[in-house]
Amino acid sequence: MALIWRKHLSVGNAMLDFEHKSLIGMVNSIEYAINTKNRSTLFVAIKLFKDRADTHFANEVRFAQALNLSFTQHELAHQHLQKELLHTVGQLAVKVNTWPEYVMDYYPQFLRDWLIEHITDEDMLMKPALQTRDYTFWPGGKDDETNHIAGHTANLYLQL
Repeated sequence: MALIWRKHLSVGNAMLDFEHKSLIGMVNSIEYAINTKNRSTLFVAIKLFKDRADTHFANEVRFAQALNLSFTQHELAHQHLQKELLHTVGQLAVKVNTWPEYVMDYYPQFLRDWLIEHITDEDMLMKPALQTRDYTFWPGGKDDETNHIAGHTANLYLQL
């Protein structure tokens, strides 16, 4: 069953909500690739998810700094996921004709659980501070915000 972004998952910021929606779509793509046993699509989907998660994490740091929020625990959780994804991408790159069993058995639920927890337990901590700003607030200012959102939108269309 596909993950679906719902309004209650909004953290109060257009960019972060957009990135969460994108990550949810990528988790669904990873699960589809596993279910259809499409190894090449799985490799691309996990690598894309890792790259997008890295970008998302960097953006969250920008928001936390701009809002003067403590972010140490959040960054530790990010580092854990980044190590896990790097390991998986490496394993998939090495295994030419075999699928690591842990990917088949473990990854769809791991990513689902991680992403929902990331949004509801970690990112929601920023929501009160984000709600004191405009929904389109971007820490780099208005010009950077427009360029940043346009770049993310372009990247989203490229992956479809």
